[in-house]
Amino acid sequence: MSKAFLGIESSATGRRWVGPDSALQRRAEALAQATGRPPALCNVLARRGIEAQDVEMFLAPSLRDLMPDPYSLRDMERAAERILAAVLAGERIALFADYDVDGGASAALLADWLRQMGREATLYVPDRITEGYGPNIPAMRMLARDHDLIVCVDCGTLSFEPIAAADPVDVIVLDHHLGGETLPPALAVVNPNRQDESGALGYLCAAGVVFMLLVALNRLARAKGMHLPDLMQMLDLVALATVADVAPLVGLNRALVRQGLKVMARRARPGLVALADSARLQSAPEAYHLGFLLGPRVNAGGRIGQADLGARLLLTRDEHEAAALAQRLEQLNAERRDIEEQVRLQAMAQIEERGLDGPLVWAAGEGWHPGVVGIVAARLKEATNRPAVVIGFDGDEGKGSGRSVVGVDLGAAIARLVAEGLIEKGGGHRMAAGLSLSRKMLAPAMERLGALLAAQGSALAGPADMRLDGMLMAQAATVELVEQLDLAGPYGAGAPAPRFALPAQGVSFSRRVGENHLQLTLSDSSGARLDAIAFRAFDSPLGEMFENHQGALFHVAGRLEIDSWGGRRKVKLRLEDAAPVQA
Repeated sequence: MSKAFLGIESSATGRRWVGPDSALQRRAEALAQATGRPPALCNVLARRGIEAQDVEMFLAPSLRDLMPDPYSLRDMERAAERILAAVLAGERIALFADYDVDGGASAALLADWLRQMGREATLYVPDRITEGYGPNIPAMRMLARDHDLIVCVDCGTLSFEPIAAADPVDVIVLDHHLGGETLPPALAVVNPNRQDESGALGYLCAAGVVFMLLVALNRLARAKGMHLPDLMQMLDLVALATVADVAPLVGLNRALVRQGLKVMARRARPGLVALADSARLQSAPEAYHLGFLLGPRVNAGGRIGQADLGARLLLTRDEHEAAALAQRLEQLNAERRDIEEQVRLQAMAQIEERGLDGPLVWAAGEGWHPGVVGIVAARLKEATNRPAVVIGFDGDEGKGSGRSVVGVDLGAAIARLVAEGLIEKGGGHRMAAGLSLSRKMLAPAMERLGALLAAQGSALAGPADMRLDGMLMAQAATVELVEQLDLAGPYGAGAPAPRFALPAQGVSFSRRVGENHLQLTLSDSSGARLDAIAFRAFDSPLGEMFENHQGALFHVAGRLEIDSWGGRRKVKLRLEDAAPVQA
């Protein structure tokens, strides 16, 4: 095992600090010499495996260069031709969408394109509580009575009976969830995670798949001399869905999100403007804001309120309607946070009693709201560095959600439980999955799931290491450096933001902000000062350690960002970990 960075074997949050190894440092130094870019940026580029000749292209990715031929996905040509035929014939089109951000954004993308082509589509989003995830037989039969074409977005790959129930109406599936060995009886199933796909585009969320469909549709429409919607202006929705669905920000996704953030900054979509204003976002959006400010608000309707609120907000062109919808989602999001915290505390107590050293942490409770079990599972996963499943029961019926850690395919394991008859329904992808089961099958299903995950190595993980891209002195943390680092972004899933250690920092100011955040001003022996914020510091020993610092020095670690509050741009550290300097 390599030496701990700055000698920190166990930080305030119980993590071992790991810096770049000697081989990575050599590659970073070579990149700095070849490109003239800052060493801190070259550390990030070396970690991403970027070679010197590819640096400039990586820092300025072109969507045109990275966009694959849409027809490289199976059934794409068939799907595009059928949808354009429906437009030309004036057919009635229904969109059946999942109730999360990806589903809402996917539906809004396709509905927006259809509207610009002169066709209004019917939007149908199932209720999480009464209907559950994905197409159901009553809803599909109802839509089939009044429509000529049904398009399922972000769902449908495993919906055999519901899609059959729509017969003789054509059904198209645009999805990204893991497919089975057979496909449902749809006219087309466009999904990069079908078993017969190469998997090269398996990292796309549903909105990414829908965007590729729109590229194909524009190609067909152009050949017929038709008016073409401007697809680049729709990338704000693709960016929101990609980040909120925790899709890895690599390859095409990175270019989609990067361009989508630029579109969003122009504040042209009333729904996103209203959402940003209700969230008090006062700067140009970054990937972080999509994942932690905007995404949860769009999701709130599907979690504990009216399922279609998020999709309607993203689609509306009416500023007054957008403001009203955003305000309602703001209220629901506040309610969601309260419900989530109650369930989190109960779930944490269960897993601590059961033990945290197994391959899986899980909790189940009567009356736990199905709309928050996925968020709570994510919290448990973060706290334990283990795959986590949380299930809410209503009588004998349980609905749950799981989140996984890197390198452990939860979706495949859940699919195995379905095949073995241990759970009634289930599906998802590597990092997230949903399931339904009876109460009597809870214990055997969780035992079997633990065994499947253990076979993938999930029990070998300890507390997550704090992986660092190097060390910086406070005076080197400049706006110019952060701007350079931002060129390698956006950062998120699959592309972690650069984290640096700042050694021997004193605390010249500290105060609690809100219920559990901590605001700090750090300073070192050179006199350089750096403002910092430690979110949820009092959920860990960090808060108490800094509140009672008594003049001690600390090694601190976190991410650098630009704070534009009050119109003045300065660097702030988003502090994530720390350790006292040992005498």
